[in-house]
Amino acid sequence: MIIGASLKRKEDPRLLTGQGTYVDDIRLPGMLHAVVVRSPYAHAVVRAIDPAGARALPGVALVATATDLGAVGPIPIRLGAQPPLVPFLQHPLARTLVRYVGEPVAIVVAGDRYTAEDAGEILRVDYEELPSVTTAEQAMAPQASILHEAAGSNRAHQFAAVVGEPASTLADALEGAAIRIRQRFSVQRHTGVPLETRGLVASSERAHGTITVWGPTKVPHFNRGVLAELLGHPVERIRFIEPDVGGGFGVRGEFYPEDFLIPWASVRLGRPVKWVEDRREHLMATNHSRQQIHDVEVGATQDGRILALVDHVMIDMGAYLRTHGVTVPELTAAMLPGPYRIPRYRCEVACVVTNKTPTGTYRSPGRFEANFVRERMVDLVARAAGIDPAEIRRRNLIPPEALPYAVGTSALGEPTIYDTGAYASTLTTALNGIGYEGRRAQQRDTPARGCYVGIGMACYVEKSGPGPWEFARVELNGDGRAAVYSGTASVGQGVETVLAQICAQELGLSTDAVQVFHGDTATVPEGIGAWGSRATVVGGSAVLLAARGVKKRLFDRAADRLEASPSDLVVENGRVMVRGAPLRAIAMSELAESGLAESYVYQTTRMTYPYGAHAAVVEVDGETGRIAIVDYAVAYDIGKAVNPALVEGQLIGGLAQGIGGAILEEIVYDAGGQPLSATFMDYLLPTSMEMPRRLVVHILEESPTPLNPLGAKGAGEGGTAGAGAAIANAVADALRPLGVEVTDLPLSPDRIRMLIRKAAGRADDGES
Repeated sequence: MIIGASLKRKEDPRLLTGQGTYVDDIRLPGMLHAVVVRSPYAHAVVRAIDPAGARALPGVALVATATDLGAVGPIPIRLGAQPPLVPFLQHPLARTLVRYVGEPVAIVVAGDRYTAEDAGEILRVDYEELPSVTTAEQAMAPQASILHEAAGSNRAHQFAAVVGEPASTLADALEGAAIRIRQRFSVQRHTGVPLETRGLVASSERAHGTITVWGPTKVPHFNRGVLAELLGHPVERIRFIEPDVGGGFGVRGEFYPEDFLIPWASVRLGRPVKWVEDRREHLMATNHSRQQIHDVEVGATQDGRILALVDHVMIDMGAYLRTHGVTVPELTAAMLPGPYRIPRYRCEVACVVTNKTPTGTYRSPGRFEANFVRERMVDLVARAAGIDPAEIRRRNLIPPEALPYAVGTSALGEPTIYDTGAYASTLTTALNGIGYEGRRAQQRDTPARGCYVGIGMACYVEKSGPGPWEFARVELNGDGRAAVYSGTASVGQGVETVLAQICAQELGLSTDAVQVFHGDTATVPEGIGAWGSRATVVGGSAVLLAARGVKKRLFDRAADRLEASPSDLVVENGRVMVRGAPLRAIAMSELAESGLAESYVYQTTRMTYPYGAHAAVVEVDGETGRIAIVDYAVAYDIGKAVNPALVEGQLIGGLAQGIGGAILEEIVYDAGGQPLSATFMDYLLPTSMEMPRRLVVHILEESPTPLNPLGAKGAGEGGTAGAGAAIANAVADALRPLGVEVTDLPLSPDRIRMLIRKAAGRADDGES
């Protein structure tokens, strides 16, 4: 079987031998280089821009401001567009106001990057600085500056997710609960940091009216449509090409201001233009994510069964709403109940704009945050009830016989209905992975001597496979080789390998005989792209059914020649043969001498829901505040693993990013809206030193989904989703003897030391 085999990635020989082509590798004759001039102020009036000095610099081909762009509209929302959100959208260049440090105010194009940088430095912009709003709470204060006057409020959106109405029932459940806990939690602002920063190359041919753009990833067909609309250019005369990609993680591939500016500049100049952001630009201008404040209350019985959960969430969206709109807040509210039966639930969400970089998705968007909040509350309930944290979870997990399970919430335009699952199984597997019972005994029997040991866990449900459709075309050529054309995209997840495996198994070929094409709008006419862990679930299903159509046509052709019914035929090793009679066979290349092809648009109206559990053992140094992850286990059920090795890689890579979010990464602003962590000196990423000393990954296939023909669920986000929660619970467990309560991420060394000092101060006050 090829599906289920841990084959090496087809992409790797090209990438490992330096033959990959990334956007900065693209060099075209006559190519110019662009630099984006960005605001140094968080909030200011743009009184005037004098481009004369910059334009006079030798080698400068173009200096353009919002005036030069004309009446170009704002960048539209891709997911969940609503008319009330329009006032908060961003234009490609600031017109009269700048609203965050790093907002584009001009574009400079020159013969080389150095000249463009110099010209950008001498461009004169007259700003009148305004008071800045740097926190969501400040933005909601009555005296706060209104950032978007047309909206009249800094509250961009508000909504509620409610389960178990009426409200009086929920209030009664809390009032009558034997255990009632209130707590405030916060998750910091951080972002995806791909190895390769964003970049774009655009080339226009005036004679033919065509535009070719290299660099758009993730959703190339959508981005092409947006560019066509903003430029007023026929979409069929725009070609998008996806080169190799050095990581995506949700932040890459959306339509940013630069995705308009670089093609526009190429059209204006009639020459190719390249732009590649530097790392400081990336940390200032690429979507941030995560920043949320939760005021939570939970009610439970004395034996730990959760009766009700209420949450008031305030989410810092940054200065504008970008292409994700309010998708991340919706996912937080929809997925906060997690894998537990919570009969009464209410989540009120306020999406607030501030003078900071706009936000979007980052691996496990909305769920990383929700999982941290919920799983901390579950641990607090366990402590109040005097019950082991593992047992409290088992008592509340949705049992297999209750699935499919309608949570009662919705996100991405569809109700949250968990399809299949055995949630307790992943918890048991993860706990066994760290030797939970033995670890607890060791923890009880070993006194702490400045180094505190803690054990934490987290259960969660992920979402994957959003629709509504995906395109695939499979062609069988006269040489017996197959070509797959897919509307999905590659962001480094191994999509070429997985789609080749699916096609190869269906057609009885080796994966070497299958070539996968994607990310070029000239060869793939339509597609939705790669996001939300959908490439295998939706894109793979389209490939499977297109290949199945080719196989049917093969069997129809072979039936007469082999004097057999099509139902008696099988494919194997490039041949069609009669089942049980391998000598009665004919080569597929002979049957497909003139070529065979089938296209398929796979449609889906429901997402699938993979699920898992993380378990962690940590050591916390009471002197330095440093956290060492001693042991870690991930158990994740994805229904069917097409390539287990790739799934394991996704989980380990995702865990590294989750660890970064749990203990290190944070984008900090001062009171004036200036980013203080716009370099790697201040924005700390995890290294191999922060990874667990021992890591066990269990890929489970206990609950295939009936919602797609592969039975597969997505694998891209499960490694990140539970990390913040599990590590936070482990640290809280370790520091419990000191009276420390963990309510905020990241758990950086300075924050750990601060928590210990505060707890010691409270103890001293109590003793006095």
